[in-house]
Amino acid sequence: MAASKVFLTPLKDLRVTSHQIPAFDLIPNTSIQRKPLLIYHSAFHPSATTASAIEAHLTTVAVVSPQWRYTMYSTTHFHSTSHEVLCVAAGKAKLCFGAEDNPKRVEPVVEKGDVIVVPAGVGHRLLDDHEGGFSMVGSYPKGKDWDMCYGKQGEEQKVTGIGDLGWFERDPVYGDQGPVLDVS
Repeated sequence: MAASKVFLTPLKDLRVTSHQIPAFDLIPNTSIQRKPLLIYHSAFHPSATTASAIEAHLTTVAVVSPQWRYTMYSTTHFHSTSHEVLCVAAGKAKLCFGAEDNPKRVEPVVEKGDVIVVPAGVGHRLLDDHEGGFSMVGSYPKGKDWDMCYGKQGEEQKVTGIGDLGWFERDPVYGDQGPVLDVS
């Protein structure tokens, strides 16, 4: 069966929120590379969005490789070896970026069709699945493997590698144009 076609919000109409989140305890957040957490609100038109359609679209754009379908872990974690692109395929949830005790944390409510670009080092977790069945397609830049870090002692060496990671040369959703390319 062929994957459904996705309908993207035109770039000129796309609403994007951008957040710099300071380091907190042993979670670096955006402090190393200074690349912001980006949320593309309703990038994929919700009525035509399925996990299969998202995966097919991301594979066609060929910037990231879809690697899983799941909710978000309820424990704060971050990745030191790769940036992450999360596309909401179903449901609505409140997430936490930056660590739940961080006074500068970001707690957005995201829903089907939203895309979150999570820079390496940014702590994230699920706070509340509003409707049940919240799920995302998790993707990583081609050729990158992801790890799991929890802001614990002993992860310091992993964190130092974040500074060496390259940023996106093309937007993972829009290709040759798009919000990740507007990040300096």
